[in-house]
Amino acid sequence: MTSTDIESSTPLPRPVGLLRRLASDSTVLIAGGILVTIVAASLLAPFIAPYDPYETGYAPFIPPAFMEGGTSEFLLGTDQQGRDLLSRLLYGTQATLLTGLLGVFFGGGAGVVLGILAAYFKKFDPPIMRFVDVLLSFPAILFGLAIAAVIGPGIVPIIIALSIATVPDVARVTRSTAVVVMSQEYMEAGRAIGLSDRHLIIRYLGLNCIGSVFVFLTLRFGQVILIGAALSFLGLGARPPMAELGMMAAQGRDALFFAPHISTIPSLAIFMIVLCANMLGDALRDALDPRMRNM
Repeated sequence: MTSTDIESSTPLPRPVGLLRRLASDSTVLIAGGILVTIVAASLLAPFIAPYDPYETGYAPFIPPAFMEGGTSEFLLGTDQQGRDLLSRLLYGTQATLLTGLLGVFFGGGAGVVLGILAAYFKKFDPPIMRFVDVLLSFPAILFGLAIAAVIGPGIVPIIIALSIATVPDVARVTRSTAVVVMSQEYMEAGRAIGLSDRHLIIRYLGLNCIGSVFVFLTLRFGQVILIGAALSFLGLGARPPMAELGMMAAQGRDALFFAPHISTIPSLAIFMIVLCANMLGDALRDALDPRMRNM
């Protein structure tokens, strides 16, 4: 048996078939469309925001245009400092999405490496998984508090805390998936014909774990957004006057009874991001599950 024979026997995911199954799901199309719209709007914030998100020269507590007393000049109203809420929402979504993506990227990458190493090198399995258990015993908010106490509050401590909190769950999912892949015949055949550990890990083990790990990271993204928003709500994230959804929701607490839009609008934005991410994650999981394909 040659490496070409092994490659033809590995059950790698087929992107064309996966995309076709996803495109036939109306839930995916709706959730994906909403999420793409949110991401595009946040990326284009410097061009489509009607006002400077930090300008405070307008009247405070103006309600949204669809509420009594609102005006079309400020579609989502203004906050307690007279800043345009729509402009701050666009920039705040950008900051929240960036924080979540970086947390998932760095934490997910480290978790994947640890999980694959634990599954492939049996001597590394016990120490790696005990380290993962230790990380799993600390909540993300505690990481945020500790890091903020050392280097101060801000976006960077939040990203570090979210990355660390993401590592253990991703490492455990990756390890469990990699253990199943390690038991397959093509892995044994690759070792038998003398393929290097690096080649087996990258070409066969990694690629056959990527589907399950990607689905989990998609679901994890929504959780990371919620944790990041909670940390910002507690004052550990972005610092004023920077716009960030969790901090914007926190800043409107004092005006909740007479100007609820200041808190509810950024909270609804967080809700929509997390909901769409979870729906896409569920759809990806079903599309990649062989049992679901035959139903």
